Amino acid sequence: MSDAITRFRDGGVIPAHPLALDAGRRLDERRQRALSRYYIESGSLGLAVGVHTTQFELHSTHRDLFAPVLALAADTAAEYGAGAPLLVAGVAGGVEQAVTEARIAAEAGYDFVLLTPYGATDATDDELVERAVRVAEVLPVIGFYLQAAIGGRRLGAGFWRRFAEVPGVIGVKIAPFDRYATLEVARGVAASGRSDVALYTGNDDSIVVDLMSRLPGRGPDESPVALPIVGGLLGQWAVWTRQAVSVHARARRAQAGDHAERGDLARLAPVLTDANGAIFDVANRFAGCVPGIHEVLRRQGLLAGTWCLDERESLSPGQSEEISRVIAAYPELHDDEFVAAHRDRWLS
Repeated sequence: MSDAITRFRDGGVIPAHPLALDAGRRLDERRQRALSRYYIESGSLGLAVGVHTTQFELHSTHRDLFAPVLALAADTAAEYGAGAPLLVAGVAGGVEQAVTEARIAAEAGYDFVLLTPYGATDATDDELVERAVRVAEVLPVIGFYLQAAIGGRRLGAGFWRRFAEVPGVIGVKIAPFDRYATLEVARGVAASGRSDVALYTGNDDSIVVDLMSRLPGRGPDESPVALPIVGGLLGQWAVWTRQAVSVHARARRAQAGDHAERGDLARLAPVLTDANGAIFDVANRFAGCVPGIHEVLRRQGLLAGTWCLDERESLSPGQSEEISRVIAAYPELHDDEFVAAHRDRWLS
């Protein structure tokens, strides 16, 4: 077993890396590097690049951005030597596109791929499993259960059992924003008998509760098992990442039986959900999700603006005011002082 897989299974904070653009919607390499440095120095276990928060448009071949953006993050991570983070590449499309992108990621030095549903939403369950088999021949695979509001579809316990049975699968990012669907993933993974498939939350609406949870299931012999959620691969963790690392550590203590920590985190859980509602633009069915992340980073001086590859993606009416509200209401979530102390160096 590789050291990277061991570290991934132990769990941690993996921010979903945004895409820094200039006013002409071109890649801003200086700010892109600054974001990577911010996440690494915040204590992140890894960086996830090419995922939803990086914008699925990145995978369009006419953009010619996928390989350069992956390479930029890998190059920046290499600055940290032994302290470099794990690198996760989001890959998309049907089998051929996903395999091609996985090879690009492997050549750039990435450890794993996150199989995103973008470009494969019409695939059958059989086709999705076959895609995982083929991609796992290139790099270890993390599954991605994406919420329906931004392009996902229902994948039941039977699918997740078959998915977990693929030898090259090492984890699942559970992000349906649905408690019932979240439990189905655990049931499927448990039924596969794979106790080494790490569960990461992608449910940005329920981060703290997930991190304290052990999800019930039954093994192949029908014996009861409880699967821990060991970390998160989250768009929400693209902002206030230093504090996210602290929350993750506290949640792992609570999961292990620290009742005082559990009580404190139970009070924090709805606070973070409220903040996420503003940043992810829940009021408008997540239309301003990525620009909302950008807006927080812009206010911290890490990004120059909220521009997205798709010109139609922008802050929704009233979203900026909602972000101001949660920033003022919940100072315990911020890492503004940490960012201010290091921002100029990250941008240099």
